[in-house]
Amino acid sequence: MTKNPTKQAAAAAPADRRRWLVLVICCVASALLGIDNSVLNYALPSLSRQLDPSSTEMLWIVDVYGFVLGGLLIVAGNLGDRIGRKKLLLIGVAGFGATSALCAYAPGPGTLIAARALLGLFGATIMPSTLSLVRAAFDDPKERTTAVGLSGGIGAASFALGPVVGGLLLDHFWWGSVFLINVPLMAVVLVAGFLVLPERRNPNPGRLDWVSVPLSAAGMFGVIYAIKTAARDGLHDTTAWWPAAALGVVALLAFWRRQTTVEQPLLDLRLFRNTAFSGAVGSNAVTMFTATTLSLGCSLYFQVVRGWSPLTAGLALLPGPLSAAFAAPLCSVLIPKLGRARTVALGLVLLSASTAAFALVTADTAYWKLLPVLVVNGCGIIFIFSVTTDTILTSVPRGRTGTAAAVSETAMELGGALGIAVLGSVLNVVYRNNLALPTGLPAGSASAAKESVTAGVETGGRLPGATGHTVVDAARSAYMTSMHSTMLVAAAIMLLGALAALVTLRKVPAELPQHQEDLDEAAQERAAGPLPSPSA
Repeated sequence: MTKNPTKQAAAAAPADRRRWLVLVICCVASALLGIDNSVLNYALPSLSRQLDPSSTEMLWIVDVYGFVLGGLLIVAGNLGDRIGRKKLLLIGVAGFGATSALCAYAPGPGTLIAARALLGLFGATIMPSTLSLVRAAFDDPKERTTAVGLSGGIGAASFALGPVVGGLLLDHFWWGSVFLINVPLMAVVLVAGFLVLPERRNPNPGRLDWVSVPLSAAGMFGVIYAIKTAARDGLHDTTAWWPAAALGVVALLAFWRRQTTVEQPLLDLRLFRNTAFSGAVGSNAVTMFTATTLSLGCSLYFQVVRGWSPLTAGLALLPGPLSAAFAAPLCSVLIPKLGRARTVALGLVLLSASTAAFALVTADTAYWKLLPVLVVNGCGIIFIFSVTTDTILTSVPRGRTGTAAAVSETAMELGGALGIAVLGSVLNVVYRNNLALPTGLPAGSASAAKESVTAGVETGGRLPGATGHTVVDAARSAYMTSMHSTMLVAAAIMLLGALAALVTLRKVPAELPQHQEDLDEAAQERAAGPLPSPSA
């Protein structure tokens, strides 16, 4: 019996409309993770006064979220492919919201550290799930590139929203409000996701290799812990980071070896033989390596050098993320004309140019002169992430997009951590070498001022009269020199990244072919009849 085409069109219409709702839900979830990753820094002073954590406890409060999240991304992405990405996302959203409430009302540092670790666990389930669901919701290549780019770009750019959200909340409420705001928003995402999101999973996932799970988690945790500890305490203090680095490397080598010997690996290493996949992952890592340092440098410039509040500094940085959101649809136009390699290279060149422009900024540069730089920066980032994320997710069959997204997110986490460690060290070394303190300054004050520009300005503020003003001016002047040098180094790395993208992605076609696994799955779905309700 011939089906009525009118009825078929009517049945397809809700699904077509629903794909944009899928994008909105996933973008909100990604944005909340990005905001939560940066907003805590602005609550630390009031949190410290009320909970009175030790210096070690304070470091764990800040860092444990990233340690756990980075360590579990690959495991979570593989799990989503098996049990369903919608299911994993909803579990993560519910857990993230509940744990945020626990963070907000934590009675002591120990409870807050444990709750932050749980936030990292649930965050790891959300990040790869959102990208996978967006990828599955869009079949049209142009729409998919825009949607995936917006999802990934908003997730990355939302880091800049932390100061805005934190400033608004802390002006009126206590430190726990920066966590409590997640509860109602995650509740909305949970209900909307249950009603709207379609379920997607790998129809033939195979057996889970339980031995690989702790090897992956321990390896990533050790490496990320070592990188962040070295960035904070310095490479010279090997006792702080070397044991974790050794554990991480040994565990990752064992993990890598096991993936080549088991029949059904947790991470299929053959993915990296695909130049589209490996080239895009590498471009993401290079981008985060430099972009995180640019974000840190701009934040210190606005807050410490110009003396703006966190809220004002956050608002000043917003033109970048906003321009990225508006520029995302351009990627679907650029890819057919330039190709994927040249579009990514263009993004890195724009990012390099905007970063180098900060080497010309002075303490008195008018803000309106910085606006074009921030806009170009935002466009460059979205051109990169739109193409690379879409390339990563479409270079593998749909059944493995969770794992692919997890690899991409892990590379970005590692790239960001390495960027802070390497370029952050350059920033600090150049600052110390150019800090000209007045003679006769007490040894304790001189030592404190050399720690960082923030410490230098705070030290100067505690000293009396002209001496204090001189120290503040010296710290700000030294920081401007260090920022200029670091930005030029970062810009040069981005240019090298652009050349690497032209090489590694040169053979990747503008429109990637469909995988045979996906074609077979679609044929099975058509034969099975209409799908059940998305809320089922």
